[in-house]
Amino acid sequence: MSTLLNSLITELRRGTLTLAVLSQLRTPQYGYSLVQLLEESGIGIDQSTLYPLLRRLEKQELVTSSWDTSESRPRKYYVLSEYGFEIYRQLKQEWLSNSKELYHLLEEGDDDGSD
Repeated sequence: MSTLLNSLITELRRGTLTLAVLSQLRTPQYGYSLVQLLEESGIGIDQSTLYPLLRRLEKQELVTSSWDTSESRPRKYYVLSEYGFEIYRQLKQEWLSNSKELYHLLEEGDDDGSD
């Protein structure tokens, strides 16, 4: 794959990963459980991508975190804030609308029968 294509795919994926992560934080999740949930849905995400994203979302006040020290290994759990849930809901609507429009646009332009 060309460097340009890799760069464009990364750019395309960046926004979708944010929405995917927000969608799974309606209930508290720790990093590894979040990776597993996303992978079960077919969305791969490296921990080196996930943790900086979670820190950014927390800084933007979309997500809150808390430590669970009740087990032998402490875990940091993340969950949507009230503000984060509202932003997630709006982003989801925007994504669904844009996806539908883009799908129709791509289908119309697909005259040659290739994918």
